[in-house]
Amino acid sequence: MVGLYGSLGGGRFRSALSAVVLGVGLTLTAPAAMAQDVLVLAAASTKNAVEKLASQFKAKTGATVTSSFAASSALAKQIENGAPADIFISADLGWMDYLQQRNLIKTDSRVNLLGNELVVVVPKGSTLKPDLSKGGKLADQLGDGRLATGDPSNVPVGKYAKAALEKLDQWAAVEPKLARADSVRAALVLVSRGEVPVGIVYRTDAAVDPGVEVAAAFPPDSYPPITYPAALVASSNNPAAASFLDFMKSPDGMAVWKEFGFVPAPKAP
Repeated sequence: MVGLYGSLGGGRFRSALSAVVLGVGLTLTAPAAMAQDVLVLAAASTKNAVEKLASQFKAKTGATVTSSFAASSALAKQIENGAPADIFISADLGWMDYLQQRNLIKTDSRVNLLGNELVVVVPKGSTLKPDLSKGGKLADQLGDGRLATGDPSNVPVGKYAKAALEKLDQWAAVEPKLARADSVRAALVLVSRGEVPVGIVYRTDAAVDPGVEVAAAFPPDSYPPITYPAALVASSNNPAAASFLDFMKSPDGMAVWKEFGFVPAPKAP
């Protein structure tokens, strides 16, 4: 330090020292500022609503919400493998249960946030009317085409679709013709682009894509109630995350969910 003082002189040394102290101050305060940012891992079907909620939350609080959207299964595995996250929103109870059983969410923060409906979509302008009657002929209607939905082995929309088709005694005939997408939005794109003639998605997804139209809705009793649970991730100590979760549950937040077609969470049996 003496060498620095000698080479710079008193005034210049004090200026340099101030710059060093300022730099340290910035280093120390940056993490605190960053802690206000919220990282949400959310089911692909919630994308449009979560992005609007994030925008409103930032306007109210100044905190930035960064979101990553994919199939609930993929996101749950990312959290299990240590990916940083503050909030998880799943499109089914199973993947939230998966994390809870591994102590990877804060159980006391868990809430059933939303509900949805399962529908069949076709490309805009298609005249196909899917047969969803018991023992119906949806597989025959597909001809050489395929039916797009989430992979039933792990993607929630695919699991709901399989349950519905099994209840309607159509699963065995339709399964060989599935186009197994890695998320509900990926399935939606296949239909919107006309790459497949039929898809099974949530009603909220159909509403945000002008390239598709709802051709039929599954009977509500043909599949388990669609439930979206949300929770704080166990590793998160971000107070802004709890605030955002509260905001999503608030009347203002629920108004946004409703705007995008979501319905209240089904009541527990």
